[in-house]
This record gives sequence, C-alpha cells and structure tokens, in this order.
Amino acid sequence: MATRLPSAPPILPGLAYIRPLGSGGFADVFLYEQDMPRRNVAVKVLPSDVRDPELRRMFNAEADVLAHLSAHPSIVTVYQASISADGRPYIVMEFCPGSLAQRYRVERIPVDEVLTIGVRMASALESAHRAGLIHRDVKPSNILITTFGTPVLADFGISASLQRRSGGEVLAMSIPWSAPEVVAEHTSGTVASEVWSLGATVYSLLAGHSPFERRERGQNTKDLLRRRIARASYVEIPRADVPPSLQKVLARAMSRDPGRRYGSAREFGEALREVQAELGLSPTPLEVPGTEWAPASVPVDFADSGLRGPARSRVEREVTRKAAGGVELTSLARDEDTDISALAGRRAGAALPWVVGIGAGLAVGAGAVVVALLLAGVL
Repeated sequence: MATRLPSAPPILPGLAYIRPLGSGGFADVFLYEQDMPRRNVAVKVLPSDVRDPELRRMFNAEADVLAHLSAHPSIVTVYQASISADGRPYIVMEFCPGSLAQRYRVERIPVDEVLTIGVRMASALESAHRAGLIHRDVKPSNILITTFGTPVLADFGISASLQRRSGGEVLAMSIPWSAPEVVAEHTSGTVASEVWSLGATVYSLLAGHSPFERRERGQNTKDLLRRRIARASYVEIPRADVPPSLQKVLARAMSRDPGRRYGSAREFGEALREVQAELGLSPTPLEVPGTEWAPASVPVDFADSGLRGPARSRVEREVTRKAAGGVELTSLARDEDTDISALAGRRAGAALPWVVGIGAGLAVGAGAVVVALLLAGVL
C-alpha cells in the first residue's frame, strides 16, 4: 500500500486532541485527553475516505474483537467505538506509551524479560483462540507496553474467526513473522500458524532481528524472505545466555510442519514456563479462561462493513396510569422498605386507642370534679 499523509484528527465529544501517535497502512492513531474520567487515551481513526468496504470491515472487526477480549490483562483495553461528526469510524483505546517495535533492534533484552513477554502473549493468544478468534499479525510492533510496564497484545485489525478456515480468503501477515503455510498462501491463519508467529516474535526479541533476516544489504526483500521461510530451517540464536532448552522450545514452535509444533498457544506458554523454572525464575502466570468461559455479547461478524455509529437505547415497558384518588403507600414501597406498609398499618391502628384514651381521661376528670363539688355542698 502506498504511503499516505496522516489524516487530520477528528473533533470528538468529551475528548481533547493532544498529538499524533502514528500512522499505519489504513488508520491513524492520535493521543487525546478524555474529560470524564480524566485520562489519556489512544484513538485509532480511519482516514477521511471510508468508502472502501474492506477497510470498514477490518475496522469493525477490530472493535468487536477487542470488545470480546480486552478484559484480558495482556490485551489492550478498548473503551469505546463510534463515528465522528465528519463520518469517520474511530476506536478509543488504552494509551500505551511504549512498544517493542524497535527496542529489540537497539537493545539486548534480558532472557528473563523475554520469557515473561512470551508467556503473557501466549496467554493472550490462547484466550483469543478459545473465543474462536485468531490474531493473524503477531509481531514485536504489535506488543505495546502500558504505563505500568506490562506488555499487551494490540492491533487485531486483520483478525478472523477460526470458523472461516476454508480457501476463499487469504491475507498474509507481516512476512518476517509469518508461518510457511501462510507465506505460501495455503491458509490465512490457524492456531498452528499463530504458534509459529509467537515463536518467531520471541526469537526476534532475543536475536535482535527476525528469524530469517540477513544483515547484508539487499538480502531482505519480500521474495527472499518468502523463500527462506518456505525452507524454514531453524538457526540457533547466537547468545550464550540463551539456554539450549529455550532454543529447543523455539525450534519446535517454528517447525516447518504445522503438526510438529505445539498444539496450542497454551502448550507453548507452558514450555516457556518450564524454561523459567529451569533458570530459577518465578514462572509467569498463564492467564487463560476456564472451560466454562464464553465470550460476552454476540459473535463477531467479520463480514460487517457498515457504518455503525451511536444508537439511542430504548426500553420497552408498559406505562399504566393510576385511577384518580389517593396513592396507596404499599405501591411506593421499595425492596429495602418491605416493612413500611406494616409499620404504617401499626401506626394507623395505634391512633385509635390514643384518641379513646384521651376521651376516657377527660370523662373521668369531669366526674371527679362533680363529686368534689357535691361533697363541698356547692351542688
């Protein structure tokens, strides 16, 4: 896709524009300050021309996938999605000030940190797979770092349902981290290809470059990368602090044959945890949903390319008007006031003895005065 200039930031209700954060192939990301509650947020916006149904489909799918999964601690949180006043779809997300896009190329990331990242991403992918979704673009630049220093998986823009595995649609991921079967366009993505991509991502964080990248100039064209990936021969990471057990785990995750890889993202995460234990590190929790878990709301519709904006909620209810007359106290009672009517009854019933008592007292008092006057000879 040809490079393009970033679009202008839209005017959004309750959000104040601060600065651009970046531009991708089909969307721009801006930093805004949310007024209530007050916090910085990242807003992903489609360019002004949103007539392309494929772009809208991908954008809608990303919003819906994040709505299903963003409660996971290792997946970026989405707050809102809507359409701006000028007709541009946008997604309001958690602001993450960092990413792994370039860090692994300029810094030697410690093995223990890479293992932690690998386990967390395995947790995120396993959760997505259990929800029937695949990411299809796992790579270092799609791992963001939150303000608390936690890695989270982002950019579900080309996600798809695991139910749509058949031929028709083929959409390759970023080539350096794509599995051989994806590069060969035999599939657009499966659990096995996700295991490969996560293995290639962990490899990159340790090696400082993608698995089949070469240092020589002109050796990393798409065609050359495709050929190397198609042959898929694992080359060990030249770091003395990377133990043989970790090399073995990555070699299996990146096996050319999908059937030889780990059967799930969870299995891959467990293998990384075993390496952590071997190195005397505290294993990172593998946070995956239980078997009884099911994704909230309706399934993601990956064919939806419509413009979906804010909708007014409406609650259907019967409206009945009371007949003219007094309102009964019991009709106003709430759950926490269940004894009010009984108490009111007691109070109403208690009024009569009080009145009778006063009348009887007055009668007795009057009789006593008459007797006293008789005795005194007045009457």
